[in-house]
Amino acid sequence: MRSTSSKNRTSRAARTAAVVFAGALALSLTACGGDDGGDGNEQGGSGKETAGTVTLPKLDGETLEVAAVWTGAEQENFKKVLAEFEKRTGATVTFVPAQDPIINFLGSKVAGGQPPDIAMLPQPGAIKQAVDKKWAKPIGADAVKELQENYSQGWQDIGKVGGKQYGVYYKAANKSLIWYNNAVFENAGASEPKTWDELLTTAQTVYDSGVTPFSVGGAEGWTLTDWFENIYLSQAGPEKYDQLARHEIKWTDPSVKDALTTLAQVWGKKDYVAGGPTGALQVDFPTSVTQTFTGGDQPKAAMVYEGDFAQVNITQAKAEVGTDAKVFPFPAVGDTAPVVSGGDAAVILQDSKAAQALATWLASPDAATIQAKLGGYLSPNKNVDNSAYPNAVQQKIAKALIDSGDDFRFDMSDQAPQAFGGTPGKGEWKALQDFLKNPSDVAGTQRTLEADAAAAYGN
Repeated sequence: MRSTSSKNRTSRAARTAAVVFAGALALSLTACGGDDGGDGNEQGGSGKETAGTVTLPKLDGETLEVAAVWTGAEQENFKKVLAEFEKRTGATVTFVPAQDPIINFLGSKVAGGQPPDIAMLPQPGAIKQAVDKKWAKPIGADAVKELQENYSQGWQDIGKVGGKQYGVYYKAANKSLIWYNNAVFENAGASEPKTWDELLTTAQTVYDSGVTPFSVGGAEGWTLTDWFENIYLSQAGPEKYDQLARHEIKWTDPSVKDALTTLAQVWGKKDYVAGGPTGALQVDFPTSVTQTFTGGDQPKAAMVYEGDFAQVNITQAKAEVGTDAKVFPFPAVGDTAPVVSGGDAAVILQDSKAAQALATWLASPDAATIQAKLGGYLSPNKNVDNSAYPNAVQQKIAKALIDSGDDFRFDMSDQAPQAFGGTPGKGEWKALQDFLKNPSDVAGTQRTLEADAAAAYGN
């Protein structure tokens, strides 16, 4: 994770946190069953009601726009959080669907003189860009107070630019998980792996049973960066990870070669990826999940890598989390399993009493608890009651994130300049899509990544 304190963290602390985080998941996730929230659109969980923990002003007649790239159930669930804000304040809030990269979308809105009041930005690099362009407005005292009461220092820091608070991290993600079709594993006699070598053995066992091991959403480059980051963090270690995230070492470094070579053991293995490389490049993220949990005894794949938010898509496939769909931590490639997180932060673009109140609302446990109950969501807010999450799997994932405090690493591509780490068809996304197509070209991929990174970082 990149924050003002990240440079002072020791390797030992980071590795210890990784062991604790991965260990907590490994001991408990797959034993979890049954109380799934259903289709992701109903209230679930037995969490405490948190109404009244935050004071909001009366905003009768005020209107707000909130922009985010969220679609489907994720968007609908967030709208329920906005609806409660409307109920409590009297304001009217409109959700504005945005396109990736959201910075480009916002740029067109700013140029037209109609920026949304708040944007949900998925990268720390995007927050800095919004500040540098003088679009973003500082978070006010009420929202800062909520952050200080409800968030660890690391989650506060990653929303800061130049020591000033600009972002409220409303949504987090544990991006070190592999979900699997339990029926396929049982039919194949496959077991959950704890190391990379064991993962390859499990994949072969599944393949021998007649099912393709992995579903990969290659149409969206961010899923591919997540694969790389988990391997790199575990194999190269947290210090190298931080250095590469800041482009203090080049993408031609031997550590990158090692990670890409390891990644090619899956992507380059004949018939290990559903649809082959060409087919995977046509599969978006939601489909990569749903095709793993549909098709009865013959789904298109047995496993899909991605974060806790995949639960939304799993429930859309009418599969039950903890029974039909189980999960294990991303296996250790090096000494410890990786702990990679991501998140989305609310950033104010048009300062007003109403916008500041909405930022305060999103920093509160009240808001996060509403979406936690709906499933497919993880909050960095430490005062969200763990029982609010709708099933035991999600509760364990959420507890592990909160218990890890500040000792995790934030998604590397999200820390990069948008041109390199967050633009469809360009930079790291495009380079890894090309690598998925041709996993034998490790050196060429490194050269492309380095050229694109140097241009984006300016060093």
